[in-house]
Amino acid sequence: MTSASRTEISRRIIVKGSVLAAALASVPAAAYAAPTRSGVALVRNRLTLPSGIATGDVTSDSAVLWSRASGAGRMTAVLRAVDDAGAILRGRGAFERTLRGPRATQASDFTTKIHAGNLPSNTRFALEISFEDDAGAASETVRGSFRTAPDAGTYNGTGRTGGTSNGGEVPASSAQSFVWTGDTAGQGWGINEEIGGMRGYRAMHQTRPDFFIHSGDTVYADGPIAETVVEKDGQVWRNLVTEEVSKVAETLTEFRGRHRYNSLDANMRALFADVPVIAQWDDHETTNNWYPGEILEDPRYTVRDVNTLAARGRQAWQENMPIADSAALWRPGTFDDGGQYQPARIYRKISRGPQLDIFCLDMRTFKSPNTDGKETYTTSILGQEQVDWLIREVSASKATWKVIAADMPLGVIVPDGPVNQESVANREAGAPLGRELEIAGVLSAFKRNRVKNTVWLTADVHYCAAHHYSPERAAFTDFDPFWEFVAGPIAAGSFGPNAMDGTFGPEVVFSKAGRFPGESPRDGENQFFGHVQLDTDAFTVSLRNANGATVFSKVLTPER
Repeated sequence: MTSASRTEISRRIIVKGSVLAAALASVPAAAYAAPTRSGVALVRNRLTLPSGIATGDVTSDSAVLWSRASGAGRMTAVLRAVDDAGAILRGRGAFERTLRGPRATQASDFTTKIHAGNLPSNTRFALEISFEDDAGAASETVRGSFRTAPDAGTYNGTGRTGGTSNGGEVPASSAQSFVWTGDTAGQGWGINEEIGGMRGYRAMHQTRPDFFIHSGDTVYADGPIAETVVEKDGQVWRNLVTEEVSKVAETLTEFRGRHRYNSLDANMRALFADVPVIAQWDDHETTNNWYPGEILEDPRYTVRDVNTLAARGRQAWQENMPIADSAALWRPGTFDDGGQYQPARIYRKISRGPQLDIFCLDMRTFKSPNTDGKETYTTSILGQEQVDWLIREVSASKATWKVIAADMPLGVIVPDGPVNQESVANREAGAPLGRELEIAGVLSAFKRNRVKNTVWLTADVHYCAAHHYSPERAAFTDFDPFWEFVAGPIAAGSFGPNAMDGTFGPEVVFSKAGRFPGESPRDGENQFFGHVQLDTDAFTVSLRNANGATVFSKVLTPER
């Protein structure tokens, strides 16, 4: 082939080759020999882990371990206690366990999970995950790490300390840090290897957090990704592409393909391997601004029933996020291989020791239809069952800080067309109406039950902000002041800032948005994540861009 003819190869073919290379880059051996009955050796492909590994919902004594195999096989995970330098602990601090999980099959897109329980608290683990195929051959091994949360015996700010269950090799400390953000691969901005891929994930990883909250829009199932996009200044953005991201997702295969696509990014795989994930979902895991029962009028879709799309999107999301479900609770003899496993609910509590509880909300599954939001009766953003759970669990929490991880902000106006509203706010600063009544009930119950030190963390609106809510400025006054911090996007178009609704008295203490709507992530200046450093006497929040620069910081001290 001449050099001239080489230049005629389409970028699609080149990019597909790059995708395949990325998926196979860590394969240690191309094949293995398997004897037949006649004794003639056949060559078969060795299983790989093309999407890497992840851990999730890590508490003081448990973790969900996740991976995807390239074909059918049974997952094995090896956990070893290590010091901060990665050296295996010996003596009293030693801990090693091998866990065999359920088979990865085509029914789950070859993903599977193990729920690891009875782990020592405040302990760093080296993690190895591999698969064994049906012929007994081992796959490649992918390595990662995670740390369990402090337990109730560690220092809690009152002067009380206690030993750790790892024999004291790791110092007993309640100090920990975490990051949060949302919005990955949206508005057509996908994986651009020319700029280093999704660099915001690398910036979060470099802070060495103890865990990561993904606040939703983990994929953009409704946003096709083209090979090239011409930016406003004339630069050409070049995406990796796969067949599944070329159109809006409608089939289960296409929804699964969105998650497979994002995991091609080396920065995201590296973060997920080393930092436990607490995953939420929002709208774009299905389609923009959706609510149960909606019938789409979008001509890009042949499937217009949102309930059908949401079920497929939910299945793909649940398969690909390290969130516990019944499959994760698998034990030998519990289920037949290939059985059907029902996903657990998305709203849940993650305990992170005496200083911190995380309450993950699901503001999508139980959502009322998008209207102007001015109903004189309560409409739902959480639903009554979740409201009751949130009030009960937050009120009962003994943790110093109660972080409420919301997939949408409270006071930010998020329109859905010229009249309807997508989020809580209804665009009027008066007394609560519609969905605002549901949130007003939650805030009022927190005050009535004397709940202290709640902080709301969210994403969704594609800019970063710090909001302080106070009854002194509000139309509704039956609540205690609190902070809400907004971060994102991490790898999507920048927007904002949005107008605020005054019902709960928000003050915009800080905000930073893109230079224009849909701005690309190229320079990282207007891609944002939040970072929290939690010490015994302070909860320090910083908002940072994808280059790691801090653009705002606030120190909160606990009210006793």
